[in-house]
Amino acid sequence: MSRQVEAVGSSSAFGRLLGLEIIKAEAGEALLRLRMHEGLSNVRGMLHGGALFSLIDTAMGQASHSLFGGEAAAVTLESKINYIRGVSEGEVLCRAWVVHAGKRTQVIEAEVHQGDKLIAKAQSTFAVL
Repeated sequence: MSRQVEAVGSSSAFGRLLGLEIIKAEAGEALLRLRMHEGLSNVRGMLHGGALFSLIDTAMGQASHSLFGGEAAAVTLESKINYIRGVSEGEVLCRAWVVHAGKRTQVIEAEVHQGDKLIAKAQSTFAVL
């Protein structure tokens, strides 16, 4: 992972608040980890959907930024997520990858897994700035 990509990811106060960890961000792909903790729980004690969506959006952003040398040169335009199963403990991994890198837009997909179980799947369109 380039220092520039690492800096973009670690400079987000929101990402630090959630506890997001960037494992990889290069060549249009990103891998991030999120460990479940009480502060991320919904009223049922499960990982809040907003925290999961933030993990996905951040992973997609890192995948996008990696194509621009780590610079934040694109932003989320629209996004769709399918929540497949809940998370009550442990950690999840989110892998995001750029499917299409055009001059004006990018299409990015992501999956969140806990072990071998699929937790969520998403697709977004990013606007290139």
